[in-house]
Amino acid sequence: MNFRLIISLVLGYGVIINPAHAQTTNWPEEPGKALIHQYCTGCHQLNQITQSAGYSQVGWQELISSMIDLSKSPHRDTITAYLAKHFPQNSARRATLKTGDISIDFKEWFVPTLGQRARDPMQTPDGAIWWAGQWGNLIGKIAPKTGEMTEYLLPAGAMPHSVTHDKKGNIWYTGNKNGSVGMLTPSTGEITVYNMPDPKAKDPHTAIFDNNGTMWFTLQHSNMVGRLNPATGDIQLVTMPSPHSRPYGIKLDANDTPWVACNGSNCLVKIDPHTMQLHEYKLPHANTRVRRLDFASDGMLWYVNSSRGRLGRFDPTSGDSKEWPSPSGPKSHPYAIAVLDNVVWYNESGVRPDALVRFDPKSEIFQSWAIPSGDVYAGIVRHMRTTREGNLLIHQSSSNRIILVTPQ
Repeated sequence: MNFRLIISLVLGYGVIINPAHAQTTNWPEEPGKALIHQYCTGCHQLNQITQSAGYSQVGWQELISSMIDLSKSPHRDTITAYLAKHFPQNSARRATLKTGDISIDFKEWFVPTLGQRARDPMQTPDGAIWWAGQWGNLIGKIAPKTGEMTEYLLPAGAMPHSVTHDKKGNIWYTGNKNGSVGMLTPSTGEITVYNMPDPKAKDPHTAIFDNNGTMWFTLQHSNMVGRLNPATGDIQLVTMPSPHSRPYGIKLDANDTPWVACNGSNCLVKIDPHTMQLHEYKLPHANTRVRRLDFASDGMLWYVNSSRGRLGRFDPTSGDSKEWPSPSGPKSHPYAIAVLDNVVWYNESGVRPDALVRFDPKSEIFQSWAIPSGDVYAGIVRHMRTTREGNLLIHQSSSNRIILVTPQ
């Protein structure tokens, strides 16, 4: 069967140096610099260090331990000492946290495979929590009551961007790097792959099922949206009205009509579920870029204006929109969003720590919290979804954590 039950942490991590990532600025020539190039740039660019909030040596050790296991390496102390000396705690991108009357609890699960960039958790009807481990080429499952975690390896090169589920209990992923979507049958571990019918459709991104069992999905850099009929395997694709729109998040309104956020243009797009005709709505400011969106029960569409650091509301009936500045300002880069009991939740990914923000549309009051990653704070949340119990599921992809947020 194509799955594995993880019972212990991965003890090693292969590093492949990418020369483009290894080019850096003038860091001090001291012990540790070359080692950081060796161990860090195989997975991410060094701007992830230079743009961080900085940590003590203990903090750097904890953060690194969520990415790569250096516990048996003789170089760990040298690396973390260099980082602590030259990248200590700083306030360059500090979040502006708003206090208020609401309290919340964070419950964290540290997923097994290191360096996988865990993301996009969602709850299935049986209460289980699933996530996508994009860089680990896997999807995972948490049993919340016991904390047991199972990880399922995917076909080579899938690199899942997100997960969703259908009414039959199957788990679907978007193969962001090999132009596919796939279905996992949890009871058997069997994976069924559906390849895109057009070679230009390279990067399935985010998917959602409507009430008829049809899957709708975005393809960001391919500038397309797609529809899959699971009964037949038929996939239909349409290109976005504007070039370089970069369709990103996708949600359904109360009429089961899909709406898409544009991460490359100032637009929202409605998909006719019968004809797949696309209707584009331009948002007022040309520099607007929208990562994700969600709907309230009154039919209002809420979105994050990621490029301008604002929260937005769009009326699909009138076409009117209104925006509010996010607490941490124009560079806060709001990213994920979810509407829970008609209250809007989103995160500010451009600041450190990554902040979880609550906005009450009735009072227009913001409140925000620093999102923990163990004993440190390191973003970022790229997607959030609600649970049946009225909670939020978020994650910290930089530190491989899935988080349940319970408002009190």
